[in-house]
Order: sequence, then structure tokens, then C-alpha cells
Amino acid sequence: MVEGYKKVIGDYFSKHSIVESNIKSFNNFMDKRMQEIVDEANEIIPTIIPSEVQDFKIKLGKVKVEKPLLIEADGSRRNVFPMEARLRKLTYSAPVNLSVSTYIDGVERESFTVPIGKIPVMLKSKYCHLQGLSKESLSQAYEDPNDPGGYFILNGNERVLIIVEDLASNKLFIDKAKTGPSKYTARLYSERGSYRIPHLIEQMKDGVINFSFTRVKRIPVVAIVKALGLIKDQEISDAISKDKSYDDIFINLYECIDLKTQEDALEFIAKKIGVTQSREEKIERASEMVDKYLFPHLGIKPEDRIRKAYTLCKYIKRFLIVSKGNLQLSDKDHYMDKRLKLSGDLLADLFRVNLRTLIQDMLYNFQRLVKRGKFQSVKIIIRDQLLTSRIKSAMATGVWVGGRKGISQNIDRTNFTATMSHLQRVVSLLSTTQENFDARALHSTHWGRLGPIETPEGTPIGLRKNLAMLASITQEEISEEKIKKILENCGLKQDG
Repeated sequence: MVEGYKKVIGDYFSKHSIVESNIKSFNNFMDKRMQEIVDEANEIIPTIIPSEVQDFKIKLGKVKVEKPLLIEADGSRRNVFPMEARLRKLTYSAPVNLSVSTYIDGVERESFTVPIGKIPVMLKSKYCHLQGLSKESLSQAYEDPNDPGGYFILNGNERVLIIVEDLASNKLFIDKAKTGPSKYTARLYSERGSYRIPHLIEQMKDGVINFSFTRVKRIPVVAIVKALGLIKDQEISDAISKDKSYDDIFINLYECIDLKTQEDALEFIAKKIGVTQSREEKIERASEMVDKYLFPHLGIKPEDRIRKAYTLCKYIKRFLIVSKGNLQLSDKDHYMDKRLKLSGDLLADLFRVNLRTLIQDMLYNFQRLVKRGKFQSVKIIIRDQLLTSRIKSAMATGVWVGGRKGISQNIDRTNFTATMSHLQRVVSLLSTTQENFDARALHSTHWGRLGPIETPEGTPIGLRKNLAMLASITQEEISEEKIKKILENCGLKQDG
């Protein structure tokens, strides 16, 4: 068996690439994520519309991405290969076309496909001309047959998107607080599309558990539970814990004893955030906030509220168990609690922000033409250079959405090993100037996932790491239905 290890590893690399996870992530972004992001903002409703029209809507439809093209000075279009892009200092990018339709008073008036910009293409991905070529064909295209791809070409420079390591979203982390009135704090980052909202649970010295999210700061947690539709004290107590030994539950129920209905609780929240209008206005504002910004990963519709209430009760139970010393604190450095953002995820963040900018620009151009009375067609309000230049600028400078820097870097071509190392790099979002001893230490869960030796000396030690050579990163997120099916196959029976 020991003798055959070379054959096994050789067979693995004959079928898999060292940057396979990154290429799959990019393909997933181009095939699915890009369309999902467009679907999030599929309807554009301008505020200023032509006077003769009652209702005007612009709908965004299907996205279609071509393979990298080059338009020469004489207007001719032809395929461009990476080597030509390197030599002529071009960007190896593919045109993105979007189908757009306009609806006037509910009737479709025009429908067309329009270019909205160009997106840089990862070498050896599904949208690259080199994908699937034999070693001989690659040599004829002036490419190194052993080059794994997984990087981009911008203005002739080879740029690599660094894998970013971040804490997992939608997961509760309970920690001992260093400062403040609460001994323990529970944090959760709820993520849905472009939203990433921090939620905080803390217990005051009088035993009252407070909850904070967005503009809602330190509100008694039972008020939030009641605003979500769990009104009866008995129901709340049972949802948190049927073990009646927790006096804290009754202290918290007593704190909100005056809130008899869901409307009372919503009005109470609105008062706390400074809404001074009528009762109806207060209830409406608080309802909107609870639906949109409280645990958006569980849903953003009114019917999702009861699910949010039970989830919040379970979080309170866990917080109480930990604060009583019956459960260990969360280990933030456990790799189960981390997520790696690959090229596809990073580009999705960039595309989402810049698509929103493009939509705002379309609205501005549309409303300006309507005011002048010169509006003829939606075609003329879409500037395809806007998306192209913004995405290209972010990838060329490495300055990403959210103010992060160094996400995109010039690839290290000192030698083949240096290149492979650079393509596998993983960077933590933590500051290199702070101590963060635990985050820099080697954790047992890094085994087989990250290289235990390869990390730089000095301030970034332990924060800049490299994937293990045989590590692969899964792309799919397992749905609730899939988990239910797995559990049912293991013998789990549903109650009732």
C-alpha cells in the first residue's frame, strides 16, 4: 500500500486541478449566482414617469454571457485568447447581455437584449477558450500545458483573487465579554443576499436579557418575542425551556408584563427607536423593521415571524445554559465555524453592488429624459461602460466592496511553486496589527485543510495561510429539504 501512494496521488491530479474549487466557484457564479442577483432586483419602478402614463415598469430578465471577444478598431469581432491579451495589454473579459422589457399600464411595450458590460474571465473556467484543450492545442495557443489557470488577465497583468476566510453567517457565537454590563454576549450575523446584519444578546445585572439589531438597541428580548407573535407567557416560557429552574425566564417575562398583544409589543419597539407618529404608523414601522432586518435569513415575510420567535427562544435557552456554566463557550477558531469566500463569492459581492449602481444610473437617466420630454426607448438609458469600468477597477486595484483591500493581487511568477502557493492562499479578515493569538495559532481542525507550515513571518503570521494541496471546497449549500430527507433516512419521525 505504501508503494502505491505515488500512483494514487498521480491519478488524483490527472482528474483534478489544484485550483479546481476556485474554477468551480467562478463557474457557479457565472451560471447561477449572476442570474440570482439580477432576479433580486428584477423590477425597476421610476418615481417620475411620462404624464400620459399611469404605470411604468422596467423588468430585467435572463442574463447571457458569451466567451471572451475582441472588437477591433474597424468594428470586427473575433475570439481573443489569453496570450494575445497578455501581449497586447488587454483585459480577458466576456460580454454580458441582459434581456430587458418595459411595461406601460401592465402591457409589454418593448423587449430587447442589451449589453450591460464585460466581466473578466478566469483562465481554464467554463467560459474560457482554453477549457478542455489538449496539451498540444494549448502549446499551439502559446500556453503552458502545465499552467492550472484559476487567475484573471487585466490590462495584460495576471491577477489572482485571494480566498477570504470569514466567520460563518447565521450561526450563534457566545463569548465572555471583556467590558460592559453583561458577563456574556451572544452574537449572530444574519445574511441574506446583500444584507449582513449583526444581532446581539446580552444580560444586564438585574437579569433582564436585552436584544439589539440594526437601529433597535438593547430592547428586552421578551418584547421582541411578543412582537413576533408569541404572546402568552406560558408559550414563551415553554419555547425557551420546559425546565423551570431558570429564574431568569420569569424575571424577563415580568419585565414585559404590560405588553398584552402583538400590537402593544410593536408599538413598544417603535417608541424605543424614536418613532413619534400615530399608533398605526408606529406599528407599521416596527413591523417592517422586524420583517426585513430581524433574522432575514429565516425569511422577510410576515408569515415567517413565528419561526423567528421560536428561533430566538432557542438562542435565549442556549445563552442561559452557557451563562450558567453548563455548556462550553463557542470556539470561533474551529474550522466548522469558518467559511471560505472563493472567487465566485467575491465576484458575486462585487456584481451585486455594481448592478445596483447601474440600476440607479438607469433611473437617473430615465427621469432626466422624461423631465426634458425626450424619452424614446429604454435602450438609450443603459450605459454598458459603467459596470465594466467599476468591476475592472476593483479587480485591478484589489479594493473591494466594504472597504477591504488586497483581495486581488498580481500573481507571483518567481517559479512554479510560488505560483501554486499564491493560487492557494487564504487570508483572514482580522487586522494584522492586533494580537489575536488564538486566531494565529494552529488549530486541530486545520488538519488536511490548511498547510501547517506555510505562513509568513512577522505581523501576518497565522493570518495568511495556504490550502492543503489535496483540499477541495464544496460549493453547494444544503437545503432544509435535503437535511430533512437525510434525517428521515436515519430514522427520524416527525411529531404529529
